Amino acid sequence: QVQLVESGGGLVQAGGSLRLSCAASGSIFPAYTVGWYRQAPGKQRDLVASITRGGSPNYADTVKGRFTISRDNNKNTVYLQMNSLKPEDTAVYYCFLAWSTSVDYWGQGTQVTVSS
Repeated sequence: QVQLVESGGGLVQAGGSLRLSCAASGSIFPAYTVGWYRQAPGKQRDLVASITRGGSPNYADTVKGRFTISRDNNKNTVYLQMNSLKPEDTAVYYCFLAWSTSVDYWGQGTQVTVSS
């Protein structure tokens, strides 16, 4: 069973930055698309960014130009660098692994709060 452990969330002022990390157990990480969803209170869980096993990134329009996703297959870790944060970025952020179009593994979530 793969476990995903997230870190790096917290409270930051608008305009600030945070870097999320998600470390995976086991050996399957390099073969999977990995990335991040987020869920704000009362809202659905939305895709924020993903990166394929080949290293191609994909971003939601709401974060393009502000967030950068990267992966280190040697460390089984995916990162999300979040700059120019806005209050509307406040949410619980979940990392995931996906072999195809559906998510196979979820992290436990990390809270990101952006104050105005």
